Amino acid sequence: MDYEQLIDAETWAFIRRTNDCYPADTAERSVAEQREIYNAMARSFLAPRPDVVETEDRQVHGVPVRIYTAGDPTRTVMYCHGGGFVVGGLESHDDVCAEICAQTGYRVVAVDYRLAPEHMHPAMFDDAWAAFEWILSEYEGGIVLSGDSAGANLCAAVAHYARGRTDRILGQVMIYGAFGGDVNAGSYLEHAKAPMLTRDEILFYQGVRCKDGKVPQGDPTYAPLQDGDFSGLPATILISADCDPVRDDSRDYRDRILAAGGKAHWINEEGLVHGYLRARHSVGRARDSFERISLAIEALGQEIWPYD
Repeated sequence: MDYEQLIDAETWAFIRRTNDCYPADTAERSVAEQREIYNAMARSFLAPRPDVVETEDRQVHGVPVRIYTAGDPTRTVMYCHGGGFVVGGLESHDDVCAEICAQTGYRVVAVDYRLAPEHMHPAMFDDAWAAFEWILSEYEGGIVLSGDSAGANLCAAVAHYARGRTDRILGQVMIYGAFGGDVNAGSYLEHAKAPMLTRDEILFYQGVRCKDGKVPQGDPTYAPLQDGDFSGLPATILISADCDPVRDDSRDYRDRILAAGGKAHWINEEGLVHGYLRARHSVGRARDSFERISLAIEALGQEIWPYD
């Protein structure tokens, strides 16, 4: 794969800046050290919150959340962060959530779910579901689910589990989601050595949250693509990075929803890499994609489908 041709100079600068934060032996260090390195990298990209945004940290059903508001919101976005279920938290994605709040006017509830390897599946899903149930009880109005990478997986799992339990999910906007696709086909092989995320890293992240590394089968709370029923899901917008092993997961998830008679749309961002949300202030392609993401969240919150 000729990434020198596929990826532009701005994105390469972002990749190099990210890699500069990671010592060569990062993968061999303890999980605690890896989290320190990841958090330091996230801080180096952190943008100031927009002045209109106010925040409140709370514990809901034992799960830490951060609530972002700007004015008097009538909709709520539940956001789950990426990080392979191993790293990340309220601080690593603080600016992303604040900007979604400012750009849409919606309340954003960021979920600080438990991480592996201290906590095994389904702890992460349980926390996401607990936060979702709290949102249902605490606020009126519709809910849009959104997240990136591992967080997209969790939000999709919540959407699947919520069928028959609530009708208040207006839609879901998933950013380079990892939904449990076939690691021996398609983009997993095509982009096995992609910058920012490799197939080997995905295999590690898949196993680290499972007891004895045994990946569950037929469990959509672990991998939404394992579900046998894709009917009744909310309107879904999937945004992927083209130079990313998990790219085809978004395409396949869209196709399953469409085949079941649902509403779904896939946007594949050419020349972008996994984790590009942090590049939205320095890379034109990422900036344009983040605008599409915010507009998608806003549209679903207003029950508008702009893709027909």
